[in-house]
Amino acid sequence: MILSEVRDYLRERGQATLGDIALHFDSDPEAVRGMLEVWVRKGKAERSTLMPACGSGCNKCDVASTEIYRWR
Repeated sequence: MILSEVRDYLRERGQATLGDIALHFDSDPEAVRGMLEVWVRKGKAERSTLMPACGSGCNKCDVASTEIYRWR
């Protein structure tokens, strides 16, 4: 997995969760997050977080499934 592959995947999908991207590249979510942050810093992608359906803010949901990246 290289930076341009992550870019191309996100461009094609428009948006994806951290978990989906990590699964696609068979990589650790933390490694993928580091690459995505390069695109966020360059203003090419943006990161947001879904609120869990329960709305309780208990933080029991997997972060990789609630952290979303969008290509700008």
